[in-house]
Amino acid sequence: MSDRELITSNLDKCWSSAVNFFESLTEKHWQVQSLCSEWSIKDVASHLFSVEQALTDWIPTGLKVPPPFELVSGYFAAALQMETATLVNEFRQTLNRRRENLAKMTDTEFSTPTMTPVGPGTYDRFMAVREFDFWMHIRDCAAPLNIATDNSGPTAEMALNEVHLSIGYIVGKKIGLKKNQTIHFNIYGAVERDIFVAFEDRAVEVPYIENPTVVIHCDSMAFMNQACGRVDPEIPIKQGLIHWVGDEILGNHSARNLRFTM
Repeated sequence: MSDRELITSNLDKCWSSAVNFFESLTEKHWQVQSLCSEWSIKDVASHLFSVEQALTDWIPTGLKVPPPFELVSGYFAAALQMETATLVNEFRQTLNRRRENLAKMTDTEFSTPTMTPVGPGTYDRFMAVREFDFWMHIRDCAAPLNIATDNSGPTAEMALNEVHLSIGYIVGKKIGLKKNQTIHFNIYGAVERDIFVAFEDRAVEVPYIENPTVVIHCDSMAFMNQACGRVDPEIPIKQGLIHWVGDEILGNHSARNLRFTM
């Protein structure tokens, strides 16, 4: 499977999951506080919907012409005023249009340089970020409703990639790794991955570390929640979903300072 096929496949799955999830909610559910501190579940749905509305029929032409982000706020405000059934129906239609957009794009268009929410990149990189946004936000809504989600598979792997790509920043700027210190993140559970970080003038990912200063064992969903600032770190630490072996001070500090986005 090509990178384009993988991204579009995972994005399509996340889009379908989102519509199915929001369609299943009762009116009371829509007003429940999500894991995003200032957003209800309807706010989250409106956010996801409004960004896809803004991107509908837009084709990247290079870094000098940014995506139409200026349209998002207006679409968001309008979505908040919709009846929930109308919002879900409009959401479904917009995503179907987006599917048509992606199917018609040439490989050159799909890899065209453009601005993304994480800085200069390419359109395919942008779509990987959209996959992450959908994947994470559905869990932001499902968790407070005690609705189980499948946190494994290709969509989860791609969402984790977004955090993985920022591991140098997380360890260098948020944790503050120092000279001669190393960290091994052992991610287990629904998604399994080992990430090694050393200090080489700055914090950088390395292929392997024989005897790391500390090993941070993180359940994959707990790791995502911490990286995205969703849950008080004391909760997964108390639950044993995040624990560490090795340097106690570094482990204690690292487990509580994983957030890089919100």
